[in-house]
Amino acid sequence: MRVLLVDLEPEWRGGQNQALLLLKGLRDRGHEAELLSANGSALGQRASQAGITVHSVSRGFFRIPAARKIREFLRSRRYDIVHANEAHAVTAAWLVVKRRRASTQARFVISRRVGYPIGKGALAQARYLAADRIVAISQWSAERVARSGIPADKLTVVYEGVELLALPNAQRRAEARSRFGVAQGDPLLGCVGVLSSDKGQEWLIRALALLRKKFPGAKLVLAGDGPCRKQLELLARELVLENAVVFTGFVSDIETVYAALDVFLLPSFFEALSNALMSAMAYGVPSIAFNSGGPAEIIENEKSGLLMSGPDVEEISGAVSRILQDHDLAARFRKAGRARIEQKFSAGKMVEAMLRVYEECVRNDSGQVS
Repeated sequence: MRVLLVDLEPEWRGGQNQALLLLKGLRDRGHEAELLSANGSALGQRASQAGITVHSVSRGFFRIPAARKIREFLRSRRYDIVHANEAHAVTAAWLVVKRRRASTQARFVISRRVGYPIGKGALAQARYLAADRIVAISQWSAERVARSGIPADKLTVVYEGVELLALPNAQRRAEARSRFGVAQGDPLLGCVGVLSSDKGQEWLIRALALLRKKFPGAKLVLAGDGPCRKQLELLARELVLENAVVFTGFVSDIETVYAALDVFLLPSFFEALSNALMSAMAYGVPSIAFNSGGPAEIIENEKSGLLMSGPDVEEISGAVSRILQDHDLAARFRKAGRARIEQKFSAGKMVEAMLRVYEECVRNDSGQVS
């Protein structure tokens, strides 16, 4: 199988992490996997360091430079799959595929990583209807694609996955907590993600103020950056929590955050899945999320973590208190959470499932897999 994965996002986010895991997984299984990325992108740099063949291009007006590069590749090289990993890549690949459908054997696959429906406009519909397969990252996301009028035979769910690395030992945990200025005995909560209004970090700061009445030493790490950082810092000061909320900015070695935590929280209102939640559970961190969207497919409530009804300060504080006070419950969530990721949300399972999608696309076209 020869795959050209297209991703024109310059920043490093969950989708780019999945792209890198997929590229490495395909290569390790003996397939040829190449990346077309934006000039200077974080994904391109990391993929190159991992030994992946990377082609770089300007994002340009309406993604024309990327479209030209894809067209050049399809003329001069043999690909089985052109896989658009994000929305800008969808546009670039569609500009080529819609004109070269009859003259190329490459199948067009789109990853759908968001929860909102595909637009009803002719252009939006045309881009997705041109795909041989649309891969949604959760059942919740797939349902919204289906509501947009996309035929069911074009739609498949492949859950994203994370690597299952060794659990942090006591020394590594102590070093991680020291990095964030947290005493070994103080409860540490954490959230990883873009600091934006839809991610709900405001509610964690408000819940921390209530939680510290019972756990005076409790602190909160917010790992990531974004448009709401100043607003969240102001809220922390207003609640006299400026010394209890740690704003880390972007953290390249994000595993150190998970190693330090006692509880992970995902207060997102609109999440198609969540790399951060899966990573926390893979690291054995007891986790809590809102009972909506993709996170509700990851956590089995009261078994591998806790699901909350929504942005309720008392409910959030109460859920955290349960885990901090009940050591048996915390231990059960640590074990069951990691097992849940291993069984259903590992990087290996994601790669194998995506390979089956590719093979089905090729088989449906030619009657046999290349």
